[in-house]
Amino acid sequence: MNIWPVRSLLTIAAALVLSACGSQVVNPVTGRTEYSVMDEAAEIQEGAKAHEGVLQEYGAYADPKLQAYVNGLGQKLASQSHRANLKWTFTVLDSPEINAFALPGGYVYVTRGIMAYLDSEAELAGVMGHEIGHVTARHGAQRATREQTAGIGVIAATILGAVLEVGGVGGASSLASQLSQTAASGYIASYSRDQESQADELGAEYLSRNHYDPQNMVDVIQALKSQEQFAADMAKADGKAVPSASSWLASHPANDKRLADIKVYAARYKGQDGYADDGRARYLQAITGMTFGDSADQGLVRGRNFYHEGLGIAMTAPQGWQIQNTSDAIALVNGAGDAGLVVRVVPPKAGSTHAEVIRKVLNPTDGRTEARTLHGLAATHFDGTIRTQQGQSRAIALTLVTGPGDRNYWLQYVAKDDNARQRSQAEMKEAEASFRPMSQADRAAAKPWGVQTVPFPRGGFSELAKSSPLPAARAQAQLKLMNGAYGGAPDPKPGQAVKVVR
Repeated sequence: MNIWPVRSLLTIAAALVLSACGSQVVNPVTGRTEYSVMDEAAEIQEGAKAHEGVLQEYGAYADPKLQAYVNGLGQKLASQSHRANLKWTFTVLDSPEINAFALPGGYVYVTRGIMAYLDSEAELAGVMGHEIGHVTARHGAQRATREQTAGIGVIAATILGAVLEVGGVGGASSLASQLSQTAASGYIASYSRDQESQADELGAEYLSRNHYDPQNMVDVIQALKSQEQFAADMAKADGKAVPSASSWLASHPANDKRLADIKVYAARYKGQDGYADDGRARYLQAITGMTFGDSADQGLVRGRNFYHEGLGIAMTAPQGWQIQNTSDAIALVNGAGDAGLVVRVVPPKAGSTHAEVIRKVLNPTDGRTEARTLHGLAATHFDGTIRTQQGQSRAIALTLVTGPGDRNYWLQYVAKDDNARQRSQAEMKEAEASFRPMSQADRAAAKPWGVQTVPFPRGGFSELAKSSPLPAARAQAQLKLMNGAYGGAPDPKPGQAVKVVR
């Protein structure tokens, strides 16, 4: 959770609406003329605007050396692409999500989350080459043109597509419900299968032009499929439903045919002279020290505890509950996933006192307030009824608390239905009661994790897991996943450099 709530990319996208005029544009990849509502100048202009929104929403990872490394690799790939004339921008986002995406005009993003699971410079080049391919083939402009007839703003369609990609299937479901009120029914902001296939083919070509073996694109897909298998295995072990995909594969579907196609593209360059090494040593050196999982700026989840040193607050989830940390809120959610407590920072403009916030934000039709104290912090609980924009009455229960630095926080009780609310009422109160200023013990526990490299020991991953801060039940499996040894793949050889979390 960031210090202040940020505008959603949905809002950013909605603000970036172009006129409906179009023109004939030559596609740099195919050489064919196509009708487009976005010429190159529009791509560059609006991509630059959207770039600022992406940085506001996710944040660039604060490591100049890593940013320079990724940008250097990206610039090298782009210089051998079909649109070397663009002013390309490559950014590592400060997100643990396993993802990569691109915006029109030459803006390409990779998360530090995906970088933790890649094993070489060539694999990173495969991910970035694919995203460069989307830009060079003007897929964003094509999508914007296609969706214009549905009544969606040109750039809104394009940027929302990128948002859905970065959010994976879960993010798409969340945004889809918001989109349904403003966009034509049935709109899906995703690349077509042909566009995905073309980006794969271009990625393989750009790798080959830069003396990387295109086979590395196949390795990336296999590695990320293992990541999804890991998530499924861990869910089953915990007795939970297998989660929906939320990674690069979720928005870049890798079914059997697509994987087979990628292998065909890579095979075209098999045996070609001049392939350099895969840059594994350079890559491991570049990511050494990179934050793993949550960052201190966003708040850290450690088991059932949440710590945000910047805000000076901590919380503890009830037994069996989980903590979900997003850019603008945290949620303490029960095991069934049907009830929880959502916590947000209240913007100063919403009011300086609890009563003012309740009046201005909720404007309740009825209800009652109760003064509370949470670990010495002044709080007000409200339980009552509000009227929605559609004129419907809705019950709402929340607590406002003034935390360190005189910031106000909004702790809202949420549930799927009344039964779920009643079942979880006691735990919601327990979660609320855990809201506290960080203690000395909390600060000691709030240490970010980082990626390090060590020689692979003769004791294997079980030995590495003993010194890992990762949850003990999954430390060995997750270390295997990070090093391409999950799902039956062979272990590294003793002495080989491997990634660990410290």
